[in-house]
Amino acid sequence: MLVVFSANINAQEVIQTNFLDQSAKYDFSKIWVRDSISDLYVENENENKKIKTPEPIGFIGDNYQRFYIHLISVVKDMENPNEYFAYGKTRVKNNLCAFQGKIKITSAQFGKESDNPKFKRGSIIVDILFFEDQNTISSGTIKGKMKTNFVLDIKGNMFYDSVNFVADGFSNNTFEGIWTSYKTKVAKKCNWGDFRIPSCGDLDIGAGEFSVNDKYLKSGWETYKLAYGGSNNSDSYKIANRKESEKWWK
Repeated sequence: MLVVFSANINAQEVIQTNFLDQSAKYDFSKIWVRDSISDLYVENENENKKIKTPEPIGFIGDNYQRFYIHLISVVKDMENPNEYFAYGKTRVKNNLCAFQGKIKITSAQFGKESDNPKFKRGSIIVDILFFEDQNTISSGTIKGKMKTNFVLDIKGNMFYDSVNFVADGFSNNTFEGIWTSYKTKVAKKCNWGDFRIPSCGDLDIGAGEFSVNDKYLKSGWETYKLAYGGSNNSDSYKIANRKESEKWWK
């Protein structure tokens, strides 16, 4: 019995830690570029509820200047199936930059049970290297690592991991890296994520969800604060909400 039990434990460990080869069979681009997210929270499992795709929230530099990024297109490299070609745009204040580059899966884990018994959870770590358009002012490279959480159903279909969407601190697609100027070679910390930002110091003072510290409002966070923390009936909320809903990358 001990031998059988030990074998089962080892098998579970392999399932949880050795998913890199299998990850090449899946197309993770639909986790990064999508119109909506399926709500997989266990209480809603029969409702097929959709959540509007969140725009990542991010910062750049020591003053936590707001940083916007939008992936317009991600395409799997069929010759290197754990790599993806990416195209999108970034924005800091009113400065927009197109970028292109690569996303490469470097590690993957799978097999963790979820709160919804229909799904098992997994995660991948990717290396990101994006090159902003050198003809744009204040442009540079973005380099770092991102963690993406996913789930597989019993048929092997992959979904954005929203099983614990209602839980405090929920996040996904969390990136930590460095932006480096082409011109000056100055490097700045640059992080982003869905719903929460990793390693953002005292910028985020929220318990259950992202909430901006007032000391950084002047670093581009005023409309975010008004749109997500203000009164729904105020004129300032309506203006801020329109600003936050703008498809600035088009």
